[in-house]
Amino acid sequence: MPGMFWLYAALMHLLSVLALPLLWLHPKLRGGFRERLGRHAPGWPGAGERPVVWFHGASAGDVLAQKSVIAEVKAAHPELFVLQSCITGSGHDLARGIPGVDGVTYAPLDLPWAVSRVVRAARPRVLVLEYAELWPALIRGVKRAGGRVVLGNGRIHPRRVWRYRLLYRLIGNPLRWLDRLCMREPEEAERALGLGADPSRVVVTGNTKYDAFGAAHNGGEEKSPLVLRAALGWPAHAPALVFGSTHAGEEGPLLDVFVTLRRKHPELRLLLAPRYPERSREVLHLCRKRNLAAAPRSRCPTDAPVVVLDSVGELRAFYRVASAVVVGGSFVRRGGQNILEPAACRKPVLFGPDVENFADAARRLVGRGGIQVADFERLQVVLDQLLAQPAEMVRLGELAFEVVAGVKGASRREADLILEELARTGVA
Repeated sequence: MPGMFWLYAALMHLLSVLALPLLWLHPKLRGGFRERLGRHAPGWPGAGERPVVWFHGASAGDVLAQKSVIAEVKAAHPELFVLQSCITGSGHDLARGIPGVDGVTYAPLDLPWAVSRVVRAARPRVLVLEYAELWPALIRGVKRAGGRVVLGNGRIHPRRVWRYRLLYRLIGNPLRWLDRLCMREPEEAERALGLGADPSRVVVTGNTKYDAFGAAHNGGEEKSPLVLRAALGWPAHAPALVFGSTHAGEEGPLLDVFVTLRRKHPELRLLLAPRYPERSREVLHLCRKRNLAAAPRSRCPTDAPVVVLDSVGELRAFYRVASAVVVGGSFVRRGGQNILEPAACRKPVLFGPDVENFADAARRLVGRGGIQVADFERLQVVLDQLLAQPAEMVRLGELAFEVVAGVKGASRREADLILEELARTGVA
């Protein structure tokens, strides 16, 4: 590895010391403090002689995106030990319930000594990094131990290309250390090549999130929409909106839209799900300021017209009670949130102008069950029109579902490449 890597290591040690108070106090990061330092109980991870494939994603969204890839890999090699690591507590909790995952840990801080402890204990044959989790010390540690490294669902943010270029000049280019780069879109592949990735290792495989939020999530084992509505205390057939994954600066205007719509549609109900559930109290306060009766999900059933989701892992299920869904993170500069989940639940999906993080999904959905609006005023007009046409909402929901169902297969393609790298380590 390039000698300048040690400049990165020194910088990371400094940043880690400065970040210790945050790691200790932040509700999303303080869990697993010892694991983040690479410390585990003797005998961890318990793989024995089973070959280890290590999947890493930052948060719950990344873990969900890897779920279908893990299923494909384990179907081909049931004897593998799949280790899942993540950074956030929500991702850690979610990973523990994913079929095929044999061990879950918090990812080590990207410090050579912390990484070395984990690599020595786990002995991964292949490390699969999700999205843009390009941690130089982690990649270097696995490579030095003889493992292979794959980037899955790869994305290079267009506005950050210049930052990557500058950083890589200083510390060495981790893209050149990767054995495979499975990119979501041709544009992403071009950016990776522009940053110096080996052309022979870059492949466009598609977005695994289309598989993760596909038809399998509408199976018969899930609670029916009527049961879910009863859990909220809502009438069986009242029109309902879900505002999902909203951010600060969006909830107030969205609630204003709901208040206006309810004057014309008095039976209308709303489930509002902030992106970070710990903000639920703040959102409930915004409801009270507008004289809206509202209750947290944890206290349902209730007859309040507004329910604020204060739990983790339930949003996808509750999308199924909606007549239409508005996805947040798109009316403020956050790049949007996952618009595939509600589409997979057969719901018309509305979102604002900023969906940079889901640009490929937006291109596919607009005009086929997805509706992009410029602002809150236009959102109100479109929702009013939709609520007056229940049959049209059903039609748009079916179109959105067809988009998700028609573009699956990225997980299989990515898994095939992971298995190719695994074979190069001697696993037949």
